Amino acid sequence: MDRHIEAFLEMLAAERGAARNTLAAYAADLTDFAAFAAARGLAVSTADPTILQGYMAGLTRAGLSARTAARRLSALRQFHRFLLREGVREDDPTSLLDTPRLPRSLPKYLTEAEVDALMEAAAARTGVLQGLMARAALEILYATGLRISELLGLRRSALAGDAAVVLVRGKGGKERIVPLSDAARDAAAAFTAACEAPSPWLFPGRDPRQAMTRQGFALVLKLVALDAGLDPTRVSPHVLRHSFASHLLARGADLRSLQLLLGHADIATTQIYTHVLAERLQRLVELHHPLARGEA
Repeated sequence: MDRHIEAFLEMLAAERGAARNTLAAYAADLTDFAAFAAARGLAVSTADPTILQGYMAGLTRAGLSARTAARRLSALRQFHRFLLREGVREDDPTSLLDTPRLPRSLPKYLTEAEVDALMEAAAARTGVLQGLMARAALEILYATGLRISELLGLRRSALAGDAAVVLVRGKGGKERIVPLSDAARDAAAAFTAACEAPSPWLFPGRDPRQAMTRQGFALVLKLVALDAGLDPTRVSPHVLRHSFASHLLARGADLRSLQLLLGHADIATTQIYTHVLAERLQRLVELHHPLARGEA
């Protein structure tokens, strides 16, 4: 193996604590590029932008996915920045390379019937507190689209009284106001009334002084999913957030309002849900366009 690659891997292990599998992946990617450069009479540490561009183009011609090519480019960038810091090179030839465009995957979400099944399963859970907690948490997640960190960070005082909205502290400490459904408010009130140990948190952990952990909630959600006859791997707080957004759009909400509800800083983030809008527009055309109805 090239001595510069070895030095780079040693740095990753010593300074960043990279795992064995991570180191193996970097080694494989960089060794592959080293062989490409050597075949053209260059050492891996002296490759120029033209060689790098040729290597990336070759990955595409070989049929490698954009995700794999992006990973290879990331390894090359980190390696050449390391060479630059160490004084081995005076430039970074990867700075001129474009990152392969990754296909945006569609968000995974549940159907409305599946969400209903989850709610019913939560309400039927044995153990009053666990059932009430699961129902309250699911109602709030689905009614508001909160992130799991935002849900577990809710104070009990946030839902005191007949609050029709809840103040949420999101990413970067930014606050937003989210409407709360009657069902979510009632479920939270029932759970709070049943809690014997006082806690400042709406969803306390084993120690009432601390909020419930993500791991603790994940276990409850897994059990509820099984009770509902759903694959637990398909059910997560983020899937419920996607379900909230997708179902709202399907029923007529607009992207700008959804952006505010989800707490997205950029409307571009919210646009991952445009597939729902496309489906809705297609149904509108099929239902109302004269030609779609077979009219002459």
